Amino acid sequence: MKITDNLAHIRHEIKLLEKRYSRGAGSVCLLAVSKTRSVDEILAAIQEGQRHFGENYCQEALEKIVAIKIPELVWHFIGPIQSNKTRQIAAHFDWVHTVDRIKIARRLDEMRPDNLQPLNICIQVNISGEESKAGIAIDALHDFMEELKPFKRLKVRGLMALPAPSSNFDEQRKPFAILNQKLQELRLARPELDTLSMGTTQDMAAAIAEGATIVRIGTALFGPRNSG
Repeated sequence: MKITDNLAHIRHEIKLLEKRYSRGAGSVCLLAVSKTRSVDEILAAIQEGQRHFGENYCQEALEKIVAIKIPELVWHFIGPIQSNKTRQIAAHFDWVHTVDRIKIARRLDEMRPDNLQPLNICIQVNISGEESKAGIAIDALHDFMEELKPFKRLKVRGLMALPAPSSNFDEQRKPFAILNQKLQELRLARPELDTLSMGTTQDMAAAIAEGATIVRIGTALFGPRNSG
């Protein structure tokens, strides 16, 4: 099956990149971006040992989570967060990568069920300064993290970014390098920060070169998107 072959190829590629850029073996987590994908496609990846899945649309994701019901899976919310979806996101996901407003963080904290572990979150950074992109400015990160401190049901793990697209490898590396440098600065006061969610099918190599710990791969794994 194509998904089986694609997954094997991506895993091999990640291993080679970890070695090439002196990253620890297994230091990069493959997050399968499964938005618009069917339950059968996700199950095909699960059969090959894939455990981390990323979804962009809350309602679509909940239908899959309920249908699949495999406790070992780790579900990541990687899309824009609407206020009216925070209760469902807080109750059903293990990670949220797109926190960039205190209002949203507060709602996620308030709505995280007490019987679950704290919700892992990444702060989304608008690393390329694009007006159309979500995320906070890199200079605002320190203050934003201070504001997050009271939220005990949230566990801040690190930073996420989706830079402006570039087909040039060296250009791709630049925003990732800036994000990594900022994480290292923040870690001086917050050594528990351990996550850089960055890199997609188009720029995975550049992201791993600059310290990505989670790469979000959809097209290279599942093939061209059906819709959405």
